[in-house]
Amino acid sequence: MFSIVRQQLLRAGLRARPGMASLHTSAALRELSKFTMPAMSPTMEDGGIASWRKNEGDSFSSGDVLLEIETDKATMEVEATDDGVLAKIIVAAGAKNVPVNSAIAIVGEEGDDLSGADALAEEAKKESASSASQAEESKEEKREKSDKSEKSDKSDKSEKPEKSEKPAKSEEKPSSKPQDRVFATPAAKRVALERGVPLREIRGSGPEGRILLEDVEKYKPSAGAPAGGAAAPAEAYTDVPLSNMRRVIATRLTESKSTVPHYYVTFDVEMDRVNQLREVFNRAAKESAKGDAAKEKAAKLSVNDFIVKAAAVALKQVPEVNSAFHGEFVRQHHVQDISMAVATPTGLITPILRNCGAIGLAEIGAQSKALAAKARDGKLKPDEYQGGTFTISNMGMMGTSHFTAIINPPQSCILALGATEARLVPDDSERGFRVAHVMKATISADHRVVDGATAARWMQAFKAAVENPLSFML
Repeated sequence: MFSIVRQQLLRAGLRARPGMASLHTSAALRELSKFTMPAMSPTMEDGGIASWRKNEGDSFSSGDVLLEIETDKATMEVEATDDGVLAKIIVAAGAKNVPVNSAIAIVGEEGDDLSGADALAEEAKKESASSASQAEESKEEKREKSDKSEKSDKSDKSEKPEKSEKPAKSEEKPSSKPQDRVFATPAAKRVALERGVPLREIRGSGPEGRILLEDVEKYKPSAGAPAGGAAAPAEAYTDVPLSNMRRVIATRLTESKSTVPHYYVTFDVEMDRVNQLREVFNRAAKESAKGDAAKEKAAKLSVNDFIVKAAAVALKQVPEVNSAFHGEFVRQHHVQDISMAVATPTGLITPILRNCGAIGLAEIGAQSKALAAKARDGKLKPDEYQGGTFTISNMGMMGTSHFTAIINPPQSCILALGATEARLVPDDSERGFRVAHVMKATISADHRVVDGATAARWMQAFKAAVENPLSFML
């Protein structure tokens, strides 16, 4: 994958590094050139400009960070490998959905004549606008052709020679469709739909009155009250633009829920022994830290660390669950790379704890803390969130008693964990009952890969590991 990314970045004047891209200006070129939006991964189609670290006219040296690009999962830096000058910024910071390979800046070298930067930038803007318009028009034409084809088919089927007693009435019915149709560019229609702008109230400035994008952007609603008579509130709602991450989450989870045959298996898991063992370990860590708060925090184990390890043990015992669906085959993984769902300000992301079946609780805890912090800061590298074999989503700390999670394809399963609650359970003591702290655990499984009995066997193995944590520590 990275070789493909490297080739794409080099073609765009960039050099790939872990979590970072680099702007490259050729020493042989003594003229201004366009710097285009790089593809930070093979599947990236657009991205955002998080920030520019250099201003127009600033010189930069090799190693300087020029800008930050926001992908669907993380924010990545673009670093210069040669000296140069940032002549003109075309796409400002904060811009979203910038297509890959579209010009975002004009760059040059020390000593270059920068007077042509504005003209080159305008040329680049027109090229980008033309490309976007052509793409929209192409989509619009395809939709119109499809609509006409469907209408034609329906018309052919429904038309039958009939004798009408009132032919004059039929002839008096002029078609209102041509008069009612609003002529607007595809871009204008799209933006009007997004903003709720009524196209019929706009007078187009384009050829033959066609409504252009600028007409939609300049539109201002009338100050009068709405048709209903009651005055509308000053601010009834807020439109929040979709971030790249939220857009990808919406697409992928909708696809997963609509195409993957989910089913769910829920078990009650007692957490008393995990809680007791965790308390013993953390007390020992506190004593060994001897007042060093940072060291104590780093060594402190969470309940989630025990759960991750127990899940890895269960995946070893029931490897059918540690699998992925690939259409014509099912891939069964030999290592337990567990994706951990982490909530961030821009959406959910799943950093991966690698080879959990072969590492101990302390290493799982250290990895978990480090990856969660990077995820919340938007600094995860692609290899830190791509390629997991099984996912755990724990919402117990939020007070959720029980929920079901959506599978993260191509993985076959995801485990959803609720809060631990005190409960009376039957016991052999004189009272006949005892208080146990119980957690509801629900596995969502892909029925194309994992049968119900297999999911139940995995849940039994997971429950046994959690309720007997010493079994995976010996």
